[in-house]
Amino acid sequence: MSEGKVSVAIIGTGDIGRGWAALCVSAGWPVALFDTAPHAAENATAEIAERAERLLTLDRAVAYEVEDGIKSLRVARSLLQACESADWIIESVHEDLITKQKLFEQFESAAPYAKVVTSSSSALHPKDIAARCRRPDRMLIAHPLNPPELIPLVELVPGPQTDGMTLEVLKAWLRLLHRLPVTIKKPVPGFVAGRIAAAVWREAIDLVLTGVIDVDDLDRAVSVGPALGWAAAGPHLTYHLAAGDKGVKGFMQGLLGTFENLWANLPTWSKLEPDQQKQLIGAIEKTYQGKLEQIRKSRDRRLAGILKGMEGARQG
Repeated sequence: MSEGKVSVAIIGTGDIGRGWAALCVSAGWPVALFDTAPHAAENATAEIAERAERLLTLDRAVAYEVEDGIKSLRVARSLLQACESADWIIESVHEDLITKQKLFEQFESAAPYAKVVTSSSSALHPKDIAARCRRPDRMLIAHPLNPPELIPLVELVPGPQTDGMTLEVLKAWLRLLHRLPVTIKKPVPGFVAGRIAAAVWREAIDLVLTGVIDVDDLDRAVSVGPALGWAAAGPHLTYHLAAGDKGVKGFMQGLLGTFENLWANLPTWSKLEPDQQKQLIGAIEKTYQGKLEQIRKSRDRRLAGILKGMEGARQG
């Protein structure tokens, strides 16, 4: 590892792998890509460079570091070539336990000197992924949100045999990348961000399908309503602050009954039937048809602006 830079191997070049790569490249870190799908890694390089350069226009990166990172980006011809000199292996293949287990078994010989080996899994248990590993001490899950190069949260899920120093090393590296790691103490399906997102999305879907609100108004109501407040303070702190001097105890004394009535009335279904899927897909596609690229750029600008504002406020 050169001074201040971590050598990274990214295995799997789907959207999450590309996001991880863009983030590391934007910091000037050397990145090697490998994918078993023919030409997948080669085809990913242009988008990775574009996403890293976009961080410049959003004031989320420094020009010389992006330039260094793009120059150092390479496509490996084999897993061994990708991993042999890497400090950090980032696995970002599709969410299949057997595939991941086989890969992590291969890392034993392909990446003997790597300090940290992580999976980007959004739901699998680290103990299960590392089941075939002789060195589960250096393995854990590092789950980013999409797009990884912009949203700073990374959920860290250590396995039962993950070394404490491995966790601390990864936290330090993530902070160098201006990420905000949180540690999940007890693995649960979907971890934390995924479970909260799933719960909120189920309510959002139900409100659309039952005709309460249209898709665009629903997205607007969430993004500039609770999501905006939670971005600044999170749900518990938001309600703690809302009651002023009375704090969360006063808030619950005054409004817990209202929330309990709402909870009793929330949908509890766990499956979308085919006709409901069709209805939802049609509503979303009709709302945003022909606008996705423009909306994506606008979304990125808003995210960058929110982050810049939050960072400025925190420094103040």
